[in-house]
Amino acid sequence: MKLRKVTAASATVLALALSATACGSDSGKDTGSGDGGGKKITVGIKYDQPGLGLKTPDGKFTGFDVDVAKYVAKELGYAEGDIEFKETKSADRETALARGDVDFIAATYSITDERKQKVDFAGPYLLAHQDLLIRADDNVAKSDDLNGKKLCSVAGSTSAQNVKKDFAPDAQLQQYGTYSECLGALQSGRVDALTTDDSILAGYASQEQYKGKFKLAGLKLSNENYGIGVKKGDKEMVDKINAALEKMVQDKSWNKAVADNFGPANYKNEPAPEIGNIVK
Repeated sequence: MKLRKVTAASATVLALALSATACGSDSGKDTGSGDGGGKKITVGIKYDQPGLGLKTPDGKFTGFDVDVAKYVAKELGYAEGDIEFKETKSADRETALARGDVDFIAATYSITDERKQKVDFAGPYLLAHQDLLIRADDNVAKSDDLNGKKLCSVAGSTSAQNVKKDFAPDAQLQQYGTYSECLGALQSGRVDALTTDDSILAGYASQEQYKGKFKLAGLKLSNENYGIGVKKGDKEMVDKINAALEKMVQDKSWNKAVADNFGPANYKNEPAPEIGNIVK
């Protein structure tokens, strides 16, 4: 076999080519390790819940869940500009995590035994309750005061059905396509109350156009522990998020996020729950 002589010049060219190839193989690679450094992290949120997860007309994201997600991402090593928010509707949350479409979800994600079979949860980071939103000049002292009254909720929601089944069987259920439609009906007097989680109700009532027009009845009809969902089996991510949530509570950033997002509705929030105490 004839050997070709390798000159110093050709050896230099070869070395440079190999070096460029090696560098190029790591360029822009997203390892998903949570180390930041310009890498991206994808977070599932709601886009249509004022006060919790809302995409504004100018493309910004606001709400308590958004503030929590930003804080957690920062503690995981990501700058705010490295966060990619992805709309994750209620019915799509488990699938999005299983497929790896998102790294974690902060989207009024109540922890339940059924969901814990499919995903793991960090948190809880907020204890909400099913409640009623009523006009500012009305009063509902107890749930059975709704008997004979018109009760609004979104079509497909379990909240209004729960009220009829467990608290006010003679309430007249009115179902609309969106909570905004329910708010319009409540404002005009076509319905007497709107029901869902109190955190969601407070978010809607805090919108500029509704300030001072509605109030929460203050009934605690259920316990809704909001958790951050992660892919099933990712204990390392759960532990890291729990550590971030604990720090958020300790440095009072949690209190500030509650006041900023729910304060205008006079939301009587529960104290921060015990992080890592995953309950139904």
